Amino acid sequence: MRYISAKKKRKKFHRHPIFIVTLAAIFFLISIFTKVPLFTHSQRAMATPGMAIQTPLSTRGAKIIDAKGKTVLLRGVNWFGIETETQVPQGLWQRDYKDMLSQIKQLGYNLIRLPYSVQALRSDSPALLPDATSINYAIGSNKDLQGKTPVEVMDLIIQEAERQGLLILLDSHRLNNQRIPELWYGDGFTEADWIDTWKMLATRYKNQANVIGADLKNEPHGKASWGTGDLKTDWRLAAERAGNEILAINPNWLIVVEGVEKNVPNQVLKIHWQGGNLEGVKRYPVRLSRRNKLVYSPHDYGPGVYNQPYFADKKFPENLIHRWQIGFHYISSQNLAPILIGEFGGRQVDTKSPEGIWQNKLVEYIKQKNLSFAYWSWNPNSADTGGILLDDWHSVDIPKQQLLSQLLPVKLTPELIAQMGRKKLDEVETSNTDKNVVNLPLPIASNSSQLQAKTDIYSDWDTGFCVNFKISNQSDKQVTNWQLSFDMNQASINKSWNGKFIKQGQKYIVNPLDWGKIIEPNQVINIGFCAQKLGLDYQPKNLKVN
Repeated sequence: MRYISAKKKRKKFHRHPIFIVTLAAIFFLISIFTKVPLFTHSQRAMATPGMAIQTPLSTRGAKIIDAKGKTVLLRGVNWFGIETETQVPQGLWQRDYKDMLSQIKQLGYNLIRLPYSVQALRSDSPALLPDATSINYAIGSNKDLQGKTPVEVMDLIIQEAERQGLLILLDSHRLNNQRIPELWYGDGFTEADWIDTWKMLATRYKNQANVIGADLKNEPHGKASWGTGDLKTDWRLAAERAGNEILAINPNWLIVVEGVEKNVPNQVLKIHWQGGNLEGVKRYPVRLSRRNKLVYSPHDYGPGVYNQPYFADKKFPENLIHRWQIGFHYISSQNLAPILIGEFGGRQVDTKSPEGIWQNKLVEYIKQKNLSFAYWSWNPNSADTGGILLDDWHSVDIPKQQLLSQLLPVKLTPELIAQMGRKKLDEVETSNTDKNVVNLPLPIASNSSQLQAKTDIYSDWDTGFCVNFKISNQSDKQVTNWQLSFDMNQASINKSWNGKFIKQGQKYIVNPLDWGKIIEPNQVINIGFCAQKLGLDYQPKNLKVN
């Protein structure tokens, strides 16, 4: 009866078109004066020229689909930084944030997985706000970010990403700014802190069309379990609790759930990457209030991150196919849910090194199986993997981008490289330790009062650590021909970026790369390294700018 009644009303309106026009005008005026949109988030497409994806996204079997039911393949990059002590996406000391987003789009990506820490987004302490050491406000549009809190910087990044046609997947990467925890609580934060941060974001971005979902927790590992029923460790149950809280506020988001490392009843494979073990989904699927919003997301890496035994198997690399099917792809092949490989990456992309072979094989697999992905990372300063960008934060790692272009609508042609002003392949400087750390004597110049240097040990674990040196020009004059020096006893550098490290006994001299030899007034240059600990006295000392 209700359907017939509605049908009769439609016929009546058809006889009175003036009434329809008048009614539409009234609604339009109401929307202007009350600032209430005519269309809800679930009804509108991303208002960006050339963006074919209409949000919100949902799932249908093993596919991610848009608001029109069209299959969507997410092709993304990880742009990290908000989860570190910089508390903003990194590289803004070197680039305009709008320019950075434009380059991501130009290379053919449609998604940014945006990691954050709970500490960064919950902090309102002035001491923890972004400052000139993490953002150069003199560069282009970065002035928009001045005086903003980390979450307000996130707002502007997301809004500009929408304008440029880029989707955003938020990623709860850390609780504090120092490390990735085993569980979704700890490091000074409770489960309630974690969920409340997600609820805040779900509310904040409820009407932000390009924010498509929540990657609930990065790489559960260690004590994290799946299907054990232990409320303290069962990640599957925690994901349900958080996912349903988010969907109660924002029913349009995808809920992205990573795997664990181990502790899955009757798991077949003995070894998994942290966050990569989704074997438990078969017996213990995640149960959400909206089943068509669930996406599973494994992480996978090569021997450049850790040399797992299976990389030396005589069946390598064909043994990888078996591992991927058991570890995660059965979910997609059995039409249970879509797969988004939330992280993979590495420095080598050749077809001879084990890491290069692994990376080529995984790209081929992603292409063959039509999987979504977010590459780790956009940043060049990821110690184990490097990034799509090189150390100058402008140039593209051409061989790496050429490999990934198999999955992208944009191919990295010589014309595109020239258009973007990138270096030729044989001119690209690498961050390979063999080239950047040499044992040659070099005189040290006299100290300059114009520059100041600050040490930031932003990552510290049992066997290693990573350091970022922030060199800032405090004067009103340009500085040229500068060097950095420091002492370091019980440590051995294995990765470095943005500088050439010269070892003199226990002393290191660091020369900037060509693009960083000149520091403009109020500009900040970042140089860093990761090292293996050889004892307790491993931290850099006596830092000087010369």
